[in-house]
Amino acid sequence: MHVVNRFLTGFVCDKPETADYALGLVPLVGIGFHSFIDGVIYSVTFKISLFTGILASIGMVLHEFPEGIVTYLLLLKGGFAKRRALVLAFMAAAASTPLGALAAYPLVARISDEVLGAALALSAGALIYVGATHLLPHTEREPRRFSLVALVAGIVTAAIIVSSKG
Repeated sequence: MHVVNRFLTGFVCDKPETADYALGLVPLVGIGFHSFIDGVIYSVTFKISLFTGILASIGMVLHEFPEGIVTYLLLLKGGFAKRRALVLAFMAAAASTPLGALAAYPLVARISDEVLGAALALSAGALIYVGATHLLPHTEREPRRFSLVALVAGIVTAAIIVSSKG
């Protein structure tokens, strides 16, 4: 992302009228790439079981919607027009996820259980990394009223997913 940021700043946002675009473009590229990889991961979850795929899809909708709003707001802050920011945010946060799933599904449908396990381990590790490095520090600043409820809900959800494979 650092290289992308330097490229955008040096070649795309080098004019005074487009100087603020980097504020929206860098997150746009990052979220677009992230959402495409999310699509690949969701494709893997459907290989495990239909129930796991459906649960992951529900999580996807809950995850991608706020991502799209944040992308839209950053694009507006970066100087993009409302309509263009809306279209770009939709493409980065919403459209790239199904594209990733569709692109990966033919490959995922053919992989062995061992490779599938490795792919799941990699995606789980990535999610744990993001949670530990980006999300956890922010949760420590939030009121703790619902922390236990959220923890229990997460454990129950994980137990349902694990038991769904039988």
